[in-house]
Amino acid sequence: MAGTRGVAIGRALWLRSACRATIAAMSEIGFYHLTRSRPDQALPKLLGRTLQAGERALVLCGSSERCDALDAAFWLCQDPIWLPHGTARMGEADLQPIWISADLAEASAPPNGARFLFLIDGVSIPDLSRFVRVFDLFDGEDETALAAARQRWVAAKSAGHALSYWRQGEAGWERGP
Repeated sequence: MAGTRGVAIGRALWLRSACRATIAAMSEIGFYHLTRSRPDQALPKLLGRTLQAGERALVLCGSSERCDALDAAFWLCQDPIWLPHGTARMGEADLQPIWISADLAEASAPPNGARFLFLIDGVSIPDLSRFVRVFDLFDGEDETALAAARQRWVAAKSAGHALSYWRQGEAGWERGP
């Protein structure tokens, strides 16, 4: 009887630690429905908040041209007034709090040590669990982008990630159901 009880306690402890490990491996994923601005206009405030939280970010784009456009936009943005960032052309990723890239392989080991991931242009990666937070920004005026975002939502939900939906409203981001 005592042996059975010991096995049950051992099994319960193992299940508890397995559950904790599973929960720790899940990411918080926010889907950001852009209805009033483009990604280059919406990203600066979100990235500014990321930096205020003491985090680093990886921004994954659909093309190197988009990386160049974001690089230029970040240098010119007014709010926040300063967005320290870098790209492969600049180098020294480990010094950059925000790293902009079109190289999907960098998601498996962000060169700047980012724990926050920003996805734009419909970019997706198979394993989101290495990031604490993921921001999936999609164009609300493009039916193809909406359908793709819905597919990413379903995949993330089935993987057990914590999901939230945000839509641009008149006063800023509004959390949806």
